[in-house]
Parts: sequence; structure tokens; C-alpha cells
Amino acid sequence: MFKIISAIIIVTFVWGYLWVPTKIGLGYISPFFFTALRLFTGALPLFLIQILRQKDWIPAKRDWKKLITMSLFMCLGYYGLSTFGMQYVNSGLASVLVYTMPIIVSALAHFFLQERLTVNKIIGLFIGLAGLLVIIGPQWSDMEGSHTLFGELTIILAVFFWACANIYSKKTFSGYDTLKMTFWQMLIGGLMLLVISAVKEPIMQTNWSAPLIWSLLYAGLMGSAVAFVLWFWILQHIDASIASIALMAVPILGLFFGWLQLHEPLTANIIYGAVFVCLGIFFASVKLRIRKPKNEIKKSD
Repeated sequence: MFKIISAIIIVTFVWGYLWVPTKIGLGYISPFFFTALRLFTGALPLFLIQILRQKDWIPAKRDWKKLITMSLFMCLGYYGLSTFGMQYVNSGLASVLVYTMPIIVSALAHFFLQERLTVNKIIGLFIGLAGLLVIIGPQWSDMEGSHTLFGELTIILAVFFWACANIYSKKTFSGYDTLKMTFWQMLIGGLMLLVISAVKEPIMQTNWSAPLIWSLLYAGLMGSAVAFVLWFWILQHIDASIASIALMAVPILGLFFGWLQLHEPLTANIIYGAVFVCLGIFFASVKLRIRKPKNEIKKSD
């Protein structure tokens, strides 16, 4: 249990700060190109570690379809779309939107992992939805905020793909080598995004600079390689919904770091929305035990 708690703490702080370097990096590079390079940066050390461990690193023929599917969910769906949406959204707000993921996981886990959708999980879903409406509500009637709304909706779609990736990973890759799975889905996804970027983005206009290189190293090594290996390892040891409750701290840390380093404003709707999202994660993830009255227990005996 100590190892699991330690892994959760590391993941929480790494992902809590991740949004700042990502936002900084997007000032110098296009989003899909950034994401592809981030994935390659994260995949390389995983490959080297796998070789040093003298572990088999070539997937079996039957595994390729599963790895490609995982790459579509995780790399194109989550990494690609969330980074694209961050062009229009502050780093702290992006972190709040992304970490509605545990709420979506609790709903999907009911249908695909037989983790029952209880009353408190349903309450969590509605509270989390209320938080989203509080956050994105001001942009619905504000034409000047249309780009922000587009970015927010894109990130919410990315969150759905991350939730699908978590469910798919727990259902399909249980017992599979976590390093090997993470390396290949990042490499495959990076290649897909690189092709998209070469066709759609002006990659030759990338402004190579120290801040960009730093942001790529942090996002690739810490935010992708280290954090996701730990996260998928955590998912293999405890329920997806229970693991997700620890992520309540990430959006709060994301808001704090964005305010501290990037001087992003903390408006009332973002703060209230973040509180609702955290409450939603709590109710959707925690297991509440309801005691039966003593007389009811005696009757059942």
C-alpha cells in the first residue's frame, strides 16, 4: 500500500504542474507537433529502460491491434486534442476540465468493468456536470469568448478519450508489461500525430528556444513517461474509480501553479467550478458504507 500511495503522490504533483510548461511550449510550436515530440521524448527512455531490464520489447502479433487502439484513445484522443484545446484556454482552467476524467471513468466502469454505479457515484456525476456548466457557462452568451468555449469543449472531448483509455487499459492490458505497453502506445501515437502535423501545421516555423526544449523535456519525461507508467501501474492494483479520487488535488495544483507562474486570473466561476469538480470526483470515487439499523440486521438473521 505504501508503494501505491507514493506513486499517487508523485503522479499528482507531476500532473499538477504539467499544464504550465505545456502552455509555455505552445507559445513556440504548433500543438500536434508539440504533442508528437512530447511522446517521442517520453518513449525513448522507456525503451532504454526496457532494454536495460533485458525484457522483451517487441509486441506479439496479437497485441498490435490492442496497442494501436490504445494509441488512438490515449495519444490522438487525449494528448492531441487536449493540447490543441489549450491554445485557447488558460493552463489552470485546462487542468480543471481534464480532471473531470475520474467522473467519466466511474460511469464507464459501471458498463465495462462491472464496478457498480452506486448512488454516490451518480451524485458525483451530477455535481461534476454542474461544475462544468459553471465553468463554461459564461462563454455561451459571450461571442468574444467563443474561442475559449471551443477550446473548453475540445478538452472535454479529450477527457472522454482519456477515460476510455483508462477503461480499455484496465480491461485489456491487465498483467501486461506496463513499460512495454506505455512505450509502444506513445511511439505509435507520436508517429500518427507527426503525420497529422506534417500535413496540417507549419512545423518549419517552430521557434526552437530554451523554454520550448524545457517544456518538451518536462512534458515528455515527467508528464508522459514517468507519470503514465505509474498511473497505469496504479490502475492494475486498485479500482479505477478509487485510484481516481487522489486526482482531486491536480486541478487545484494546476490553478495554483498557473496563477503563480503565468499570472492567470482566478475568476469566480473557475473557482466555484473547480470546487464542484473536486466534489464530483470525491462522490464518484469514494465508497460509502451505509450501516443497517440493528433491528433490520436482526430481522435478516
